[in-house]
Amino acid sequence: MLDKDRYSTRGVSKEIPFEIQLLLWSMIEDVTVKKDYLQVFEIEPVKDNLLKIEHRQEVPKYKKEIVVRNVGINSKVKIFVINDGEYSTMMLSEEY
Repeated sequence: MLDKDRYSTRGVSKEIPFEIQLLLWSMIEDVTVKKDYLQVFEIEPVKDNLLKIEHRQEVPKYKKEIVVRNVGINSKVKIFVINDGEYSTMMLSEEY
């Protein structure tokens, strides 16, 4: 998945700070099982200027949660990263 080109949609570029985008790509790189074509991230601001990020995939099952400093996300957002074999695209769920 990660040896191919990577793209982000306009929605991601507009709404998700670049530092968070890089973190999400890094989290995909760190998956310890075979990577599914669909990676799902649910991002939610929590107390004390923190951000909870849940990363998961369906086949094989994988789930990881982390908490990081919030750098500009004000509401809950779901992001998909889809690998079509030639490249990977990061998009907001409403752009799917």
